[in-house]
Amino acid sequence: MGLSDHGPHADFGIPAKSLGTQNLDRLGQGLRQIARTHGRMQDLLDAVLIISRELDLNLVLHKIIDTARQLVDARYAALGVLGRDGGFTDLITSGFGADLTARLGGTLPHGTGLLGALVRDPRPLRVEDLAHHPQAAGFPEGHPPMSTLLSVPIRVRSTIYGNLYLADKKGGEAFTDDDEAVVTALASAAGVAIENARLYEQLRRATEEFQRRLLPDIPQLDGLELHAHYQPSTEAPRIGGDWCDFIRLPDHVPCLMLGDVMGHGIPAAAVMSQISNMLRVIAFDEQEPPSRILHRLDAVLHELHGAPMATVIIARLETEGTGRRLQWASAGHLPPLLVTPGHEARYLHADTGLPLGVDPDVPRADHEEHVPAGSTVLLHTDGLVEQRGESLDAGMEEAAGIAATYAGKPLPDLVDALVEARAGTFEDDVALLAVRITPSPDNS
Repeated sequence: MGLSDHGPHADFGIPAKSLGTQNLDRLGQGLRQIARTHGRMQDLLDAVLIISRELDLNLVLHKIIDTARQLVDARYAALGVLGRDGGFTDLITSGFGADLTARLGGTLPHGTGLLGALVRDPRPLRVEDLAHHPQAAGFPEGHPPMSTLLSVPIRVRSTIYGNLYLADKKGGEAFTDDDEAVVTALASAAGVAIENARLYEQLRRATEEFQRRLLPDIPQLDGLELHAHYQPSTEAPRIGGDWCDFIRLPDHVPCLMLGDVMGHGIPAAAVMSQISNMLRVIAFDEQEPPSRILHRLDAVLHELHGAPMATVIIARLETEGTGRRLQWASAGHLPPLLVTPGHEARYLHADTGLPLGVDPDVPRADHEEHVPAGSTVLLHTDGLVEQRGESLDAGMEEAAGIAATYAGKPLPDLVDALVEARAGTFEDDVALLAVRITPSPDNS
């Protein structure tokens, strides 16, 4: 028996009218809820990725509270950081009343009342009427009014790092189960991000201390004033292959050395340590000319260490009248910057030669320049003058201009001005060695 087009199974669709207006509204609400949930989950995933990429602890904490406030549409957010004794050590705020700590004279919560209860019992909590909560102790004078609260703890491993507080949804409604679930998930990711940032900070401090220990001990020499500076990169990793050194050779001539190993991180720092130590020994043995020192260094590196790539400049400062005679050789490094007492500054451009590690047999040239008394010679790595989007020549021109302006200032001020001109942003490490020929009739 065949089925006609008008049979009971001829149309598998459901007639729209059978749903009814109420059911259609319910279906529409469900679809909108699914869309909102999907959007919130995407926002949460995006937030976790942003927080996880950040390694600066202060920025991590601010991103956490800003993100939490935005995810639940709260007017106010705060992160109370706890110390080992369970007391508050910091309160970071976001949104309405974000200047709360400043307006309260820098006073941190005492941990009494509801906040104290949250510290003692670290678990998610929602409050719909703060003013009438049995554990509420009221707000201090000047505190913005708040009525609803959502709080979740942030754990770093097994330790409670702090509590995340969110108050007053912008629509005026209470916080929901979904709000609590989203913020709790964010708090879990925040704990991992905080731990990563803390570990990175420990590593950064250790590596910076290691790098700074490689700066030369500045001796007191008649006729010379010296100042060395190391500035780590502001981008990870904050350790690299830049260094500077100063020794007095057996013929009593001061010798300046500065270099930059190709690459970054622990491998570059390890190679830098090898090269700097080796250069000291070879310079002390050879003494002069600087080109011969570089030639021997390059040959030894090829034979013993697989020819690592590095740029190096080495310079002698022999007495010449009331000033000095600067004699230097370069292996692919930036030229010296000469600053005279007359507020003139110029780079001593000359053949820089090839970096170390390219060809140990390449001939290297020596260069000379008379340095009048009162002048300053600066050697630095390219991190001082490199800036994304600008040419190296532009960076060098800017450095020369700053050095000229500070020609008559104390040497540390001149160096600080060069470093501060970058406004705290360095895409590469910086090693800088400055020597001033003090005006004296006898510079020996």
